[in-house]
Amino acid sequence: MPRRHMHMTGAEGAALRSALRDLRTRLGVPLDFPPEVLAEAERAAAAPRTPSADATDLPLFTIDPPGSVDLDQAMHLAVRPGGGYRVHYAIADVAAFVTPGGPLDREAHRRVTTLYFPDGKVPLHPTVLSEDAASLLPDRTRPALLWRLDLDADGRVEVADVRRALVRSRARLDYEGVQKAIDTGTAEEPLALLKDVGTLREALEAERGGVSLDVPEQEVVERDGHYTLAYRAPLPADGWNAQISLMTGMAAADLMLASGTGVLRTLPAAPDGAVGRLRRAAKALRIDWPHHVPYAALVRSLDPRLPAHAAFLQECTALLRGAGYTVFTDGRLPDPALHAAVAAPYAHCTAPLRRLVDRHTGELCLAAVAGTAPPSWVTSALEALPREMAEGTRLANTVERECVDLVEAALLRDHVGETFEATVIEVKEHEPRVGTVHLEEPAVVGRVESAGADLPLGDRVRVRLTHADPGTAKILFATV
Repeated sequence: MPRRHMHMTGAEGAALRSALRDLRTRLGVPLDFPPEVLAEAERAAAAPRTPSADATDLPLFTIDPPGSVDLDQAMHLAVRPGGGYRVHYAIADVAAFVTPGGPLDREAHRRVTTLYFPDGKVPLHPTVLSEDAASLLPDRTRPALLWRLDLDADGRVEVADVRRALVRSRARLDYEGVQKAIDTGTAEEPLALLKDVGTLREALEAERGGVSLDVPEQEVVERDGHYTLAYRAPLPADGWNAQISLMTGMAAADLMLASGTGVLRTLPAAPDGAVGRLRRAAKALRIDWPHHVPYAALVRSLDPRLPAHAAFLQECTALLRGAGYTVFTDGRLPDPALHAAVAAPYAHCTAPLRRLVDRHTGELCLAAVAGTAPPSWVTSALEALPREMAEGTRLANTVERECVDLVEAALLRDHVGETFEATVIEVKEHEPRVGTVHLEEPAVVGRVESAGADLPLGDRVRVRLTHADPGTAKILFATV
């Protein structure tokens, strides 16, 4: 999992953008689509395979960052007459546009996932599909996989169903607008219920021992003609929205497990010593973590708007390393089948515009509900999917990590020699004069060396920037 998302706001810095272009070249990122892929995408956009079922009367809405146009999901929430809730969750039907074995399909298996850079993204599918014909844009009729999840009064799923249908979103919302509408009481019931259902699902997550990391997004922002780094702390609405996706992924996993064929997103338990390392980081950041408090409970108590808490949440992503995809067929169920952070079986199925595996998972769930065999193009691809997804995920993580380092170095290179307030968040065990500091302004984490005394773990210190080179993507500090 990436350490953080990163966006550029109003930034047109030539040097930074040039460095990002060089990074894409160095990593071999596929930029342009081959002509035959673009041609098939144009044909598919003009004539997708549409289902007979019509659910366009359902007033769905989407929730995404402002300006997003690759919209995978749309939802509608309602109170059930007999009690509980009904959630409709529409997922873009990418299979309606992609012919198995064709140029689009082969290119998707080559790219695997959309790659995100601070100055833009490299999409999994041509934009004529991902940002137009297949996207659940408002006031457009689109083919979709329409999930119906019936919940009891406590938010537990009682019935899960998924079918193909035509849908039509009514509104494209963003997180800040959703949060404001819910907080001020101006949200209509389908939107207002997002808080009710999301809060119930968060309580169930805590009950089963799961944990969601509200990792702040890092933004490159322009201030008075200069660029700097800042954090955007997630809103409660971000978490409520994520719970709908998590719930659907858990329902998908249950359907596939019951059918005997599927692909799960799995994560082993944290290795020995990982939690101990986090306890040391918590101590360094002055975060109170009593020994009787479980890790998941501590994470839920943190406020990502606080710099120390934001830094700790970044450190927590280390526990998510080792996640992968596990395929099972012919009723031979996987062991283990759990995702340690979700604390339940879980599958990726809600982002097919941006992730290859989700298109296959959707087909497996449709077959499970219908009681039929999955399409042969899905079953024939299952064996290779874990390897393909692992390679794509590694590239995505490398892109994210390199972008963080590059942007930090590029934005600080004109500040070599300046001093900053920082907190020592890590000290090397056998080199106590070498460690890591977290700057509050700008939002940077970097290596530090002390020429004199050992680094004071957890203390605030003054550090001088001694090196910032976008070419090597390295920044170094020294204690003052």
